[in-house]
Amino acid sequence: MMQQEIIHSLTNWIDQNLDKTLSIDEVAAKSGYSKWHLQRMFRTVTKQTLGGYIRERRLTLAAEALRQTQRPVFDIAMQYGYDSQQTFSRVFRRQFSQTPTAYRHSMRRQAMVQRPRLVNFDCSEGMNSFAQRTIGECCPVR
Repeated sequence: MMQQEIIHSLTNWIDQNLDKTLSIDEVAAKSGYSKWHLQRMFRTVTKQTLGGYIRERRLTLAAEALRQTQRPVFDIAMQYGYDSQQTFSRVFRRQFSQTPTAYRHSMRRQAMVQRPRLVNFDCSEGMNSFAQRTIGECCPVR
């Protein structure tokens, strides 16, 4: 139980500092444990490595930024600690099976499909049957 609380507290701290360079040495120093012990404890509690957790969280936030902003891929890569757009793209593609740019475009297309298109109907004229009036089978207002 105590290990879970320690790791929970540490993951909260990591999440708050993902925009900074985080080395395992630095995270271990923050935790007060040796690198070896911290990594063993982290893997026991989370079922993943500390480095893997940090990479996954950064990629998740980068994907969110790609979806929600128009910022250049290079800027997002730099913000989340990648030393080049090429490295970021390679790691991103490994995680999401597509490049950051392709991901951005596919998420935007998906959002457009999911968002209902509003069409104004003027059903006052030419509506003969009750069914036509209730299901809106008439011409869209132009």
